[in-house]
Amino acid sequence: MERIESVIAEKLLQINAIKLNPTNPYTWASGWKSPIYCDNRKILSFPGVRNMVKSEFVNILKEVYKNVDVIAGVATGAIAHGALVADLLNLPFIYIRSASKSHGLENLIEGVLEAGQNVVVIEDLISTGGSSIKAVEAIRERKANVLGMLAIFTYGFSQAENNFEKANCKLHTLSNYTALIQKALESGYITNEQLGMLADWRKNPETWMQ
Repeated sequence: MERIESVIAEKLLQINAIKLNPTNPYTWASGWKSPIYCDNRKILSFPGVRNMVKSEFVNILKEVYKNVDVIAGVATGAIAHGALVADLLNLPFIYIRSASKSHGLENLIEGVLEAGQNVVVIEDLISTGGSSIKAVEAIRERKANVLGMLAIFTYGFSQAENNFEKANCKLHTLSNYTALIQKALESGYITNEQLGMLADWRKNPETWMQ
């Protein structure tokens, strides 16, 4: 049976949630040039893939995490995915904004979270891990316990691994860069020449094509 990381990678390519374009790279919000662009919001428009992601998240939760009180989603990309998981498990749901609202109650965390509750955080994408760790810290500041984070896809940067290690936060992902590239090569989505360009980017993503 094919590993789930390869199955998810194939699905993300099929629905264009992940696009590979080594010859005409994308610009990330960070300013980095990248041959890969990932938009996991597209998953929500494809019920089959959406249900697969939801089910695999739940499988990890049941296998790895016990005594979960609350499911949290990181705004905005993981709000829907987190809510779907919480609904399937009949658990409370909250979400964490990237910054506090500038009006009203000025909330950073939306929903009800009590001190001492055990939380698993849902994320859609891990790049450097910076914004994801900020969400973890926001929960901890409310005196709640973060059991770990689940994400759909990770680029597997060492910077992200270091950030999660420093934050003492477990991370489980459904798919990753290695599985994606292998599936893209097998399916003819990329050529061997493009594979070399992707490898060059992977070594130094912050300075590639600058």
